[in-house]
Amino acid sequence: MRKHPATWCAAFAIALAMTACEKEYYSVDDFASVKKIDTHTHLNANNTAISEQAKADNFTLLAVNVDVPDYPTLQEQRSFALHQIKSVPNTVSFLTAFTLQGWDSAWTKRTIPWLKEGFDQGALGIKIWKNIGMTYKDASGRFIMVDDPKFDSVVQYIIDQDKTIMGHLGEPKNCWLPIDQMTVNNDRHYFKEHPEYHMFLHPEYPSYEDQINARDHFIEKHPDMRFVGAHLGSLEWSVDELAKRLDKFPNMAVDMAERISHLQHQSLTDYDKVRNFIIKYQDRLIYATDSEIKDSYDAEAIRKHVHETWLHDWKYFVTDETMTSPEVNGEFKGMKLPRTVVNKIFHDNAVRWFKMPV
Repeated sequence: MRKHPATWCAAFAIALAMTACEKEYYSVDDFASVKKIDTHTHLNANNTAISEQAKADNFTLLAVNVDVPDYPTLQEQRSFALHQIKSVPNTVSFLTAFTLQGWDSAWTKRTIPWLKEGFDQGALGIKIWKNIGMTYKDASGRFIMVDDPKFDSVVQYIIDQDKTIMGHLGEPKNCWLPIDQMTVNNDRHYFKEHPEYHMFLHPEYPSYEDQINARDHFIEKHPDMRFVGAHLGSLEWSVDELAKRLDKFPNMAVDMAERISHLQHQSLTDYDKVRNFIIKYQDRLIYATDSEIKDSYDAEAIRKHVHETWLHDWKYFVTDETMTSPEVNGEFKGMKLPRTVVNKIFHDNAVRWFKMPV
């Protein structure tokens, strides 16, 4: 029996609609075929396991040097980054960093040549860390905040070189709460292990509001600066508060390193708000993990770990499946973002904000 032409038309329309839907969204199966960038890793090792897994998973990486007390020296971190770049070609770029040691004695004159050396070796920018505002003090015992005028000439030099500043300034708002009142498990674990940075225990230190206000003033002072706030800009607890800063500062973007759990936590109570925020600010959100490697790490174990992390995050952003995470108490639903948004978060925004190689 011959089918009526209208039946064929209806079937064709349905097939066309299904194809269009498939093209609008990625699936988990697309993970390996899509170019992706992780803009927040710490590759302080000759061990190239993360870089090798990145190549296998179609990722490129930004290796971030940072002035952390228990990390290798900044010179050693740079050497490790250059080793990774050479050992796994077309996979790794890096950010340099500076120390505030010697702040009260010709700090600027020493710091600019140090940065120039890093930029000449290919650094795409610098990272400044939470020890500005939480650890370093000047000779008078005053905490050095990021909006201190002494930073101005160094920041202007970075701007003049068309480099990016990544800033981990302040901490999650959970940092100022007791452990049992924190919203996500990764914060509970970190501050239990690092009481020196658990500000609930140190009320004499600058407050959360002090840290955010200094950071905001820093951005306001330098409208030509290209600034990426690490860890959702320490506004991880509220997409509304983060939106206010992104509206106010067009020169600011944020990475998601170690803070995707906060988006998942917020989506437990208001899924649409979180999803709408991501779509609205799709040009300002950058995928990152804060993955780390040392030479003492088992290569196969770390490859497995980063692969599973990347794949889990991909699933969260491209599907609307019900998911769980050890960092979040409760089930949450994936965001199922349009592929145009996913492309920006996982790739295009990193190229734009860090000048990552394409």
